[in-house]
Amino acid sequence: MRMSEGVEWGLHCCVTLAWLEDTRPVPIQRFAEWFDLPPEYLKKRLQALVRAGVLTSTTGARGGFTLARAPEQITLMDVVAAIEGPDEAFRCTEIRQRGRSGVGAGREFASPCGVSIAMRRAEVAWRRELSAQTIADVMAAAPPASVRRTRRAFSVTGA
Repeated sequence: MRMSEGVEWGLHCCVTLAWLEDTRPVPIQRFAEWFDLPPEYLKKRLQALVRAGVLTSTTGARGGFTLARAPEQITLMDVVAAIEGPDEAFRCTEIRQRGRSGVGAGREFASPCGVSIAMRRAEVAWRRELSAQTIADVMAAAPPASVRRTRRAFSVTGA
């Protein structure tokens, strides 16, 4: 499975907002400049986070995005699900029942196949791990110099 870049963008924007420890909204243009990203595409991803209750959005001249919850209350899975959707990464379509493979099999297909079971187990483990990690955890692992540099840049430009 390959996640879209939007997941990375959303996570970095959430971490940045948490580092700023500020209630002032950060405009989409500011994020786009900071990360050298296309503003309209980034805006769509951040709006998905607003719909999921991860971010809040304010319109107007001083508008932008803020965290809707404390960093400790936002999991990486919250961000992934908001941007990628809630669907499972692997969907078994029972190809084992097609073509010659399915002819004359009878009750052989009454239970899920080993491929489906293994993929589901892996998906559950992946989702569990992302649900156990928060934005605060990511913040704690960041080099202090990155935090200081980000805070300086956003305060100097009047985000």
